Amino acid sequence: MKRDPISIGTVELAQPILTASGTAGYGAEFDEYFPLREIGAVVTKSIAHFEWPGNAAPRLHPTDSGMLNSVGLQGGGVRSFIENDLVALERAQAKVVASIWGHSIDDYLQVARILADVRDRVAAIEVNLSCPNLGGDHAMFSHDATLSAKVIEACQVSGLPLWAKLSPNTSRLVDIARAVSSAGAQAVTLVNTVIGMAIDTETGLPILGNIRGGLSGSAIHPIAVRCIYDVRAALPELKIIGAGGVTSAETAVELMLAGADAVQVGTATFANPKAPFKILKQLTKWADARGISDWSGITSAAHRGGLKF
Repeated sequence: MKRDPISIGTVELAQPILTASGTAGYGAEFDEYFPLREIGAVVTKSIAHFEWPGNAAPRLHPTDSGMLNSVGLQGGGVRSFIENDLVALERAQAKVVASIWGHSIDDYLQVARILADVRDRVAAIEVNLSCPNLGGDHAMFSHDATLSAKVIEACQVSGLPLWAKLSPNTSRLVDIARAVSSAGAQAVTLVNTVIGMAIDTETGLPILGNIRGGLSGSAIHPIAVRCIYDVRAALPELKIIGAGGVTSAETAVELMLAGADAVQVGTATFANPKAPFKILKQLTKWADARGISDWSGITSAAHRGGLKF
C-alpha cells in the first residue's frame, strides 16, 4: 500500500524510519547492508567545526538491555565530512540530515555557517543539544531552555530546516521543547541517551574511561515513550522524531502512537546493521494488515482515543 510522504516542517520523508546519529559513523557504512535511499533519511554522526579526539577508552559497555557509550563525539570536523562522508552518502542516494554539536553557541554558529555552503546537498540539520556547555556553567544546553533557544537561533544562519535533539535527563523537557520551537526549530528529536554508569565489581572502579556515559537501547524505551507523549500533549502542532529502544515494528509504532511523526533506529544496528530496513518492512506490513493508508493515522493516536480501524 503506497502512502503519502511524511512532512517534518519543510522536509518530506518518503518513509517514517531513519537512522539515529552516532550509531554507524556518518551513515554511508550502512549502504553495504541495505539501500539507504529506501529509508526516510540518514542522520549523521554529530559534527563540529573542529576536529575532536573524543573521550578516553573504554568507550562502550553492554548492559542487560542496552548499551552505555562514552565515545565523546570524536570526529574529523565539518570540512572533512563535506569532502568525504557527504560524498559517500550522495553516492548511496541517501537523504542526509547532518547532526551538529559544539561546546558554545559560537561553535554551533560556525558549523551551521559552513553547512550553509552545502544546503542544497543536506535536507536538514539535527542540532544535538545534549552537549556540555563549556562556555558557561558546563551543564548540557538541553537542560536550559534559554541556552537551547539561543543555539537554535544561531543555527538559522545555515538556511536549513532545524531539528533540536533533546535530553530526557531533565524535568523541564516540555519547556525546552517549547523554547526551541519558538526559536525556529521545525521539529524536536526525542530522546537522546539517559546518563548512566557501570562499575567493575572486580576492581571497584568505573568501567568507562569518562566514568559516565549515555544509556541507549531497550532499557530507555519507556522513557522515550513518556517524553514523546508529554511533549505531544503540551505542543500538539510540533513535529516530533522519536528515538529510544526501537527494535521492532511494535516499538516503532509505540513511539508514533505517543506522538512521533517518524522514528529513528540506533542501538539495534549494533546487533543487526540491517535493523532500520528490517523494521521499516515490519512496520509497513503492520500498517497494511490494519488497513492504515496514512502514517498520520498512527501518529498521536494515543491522544485521540486510540487506533481506529
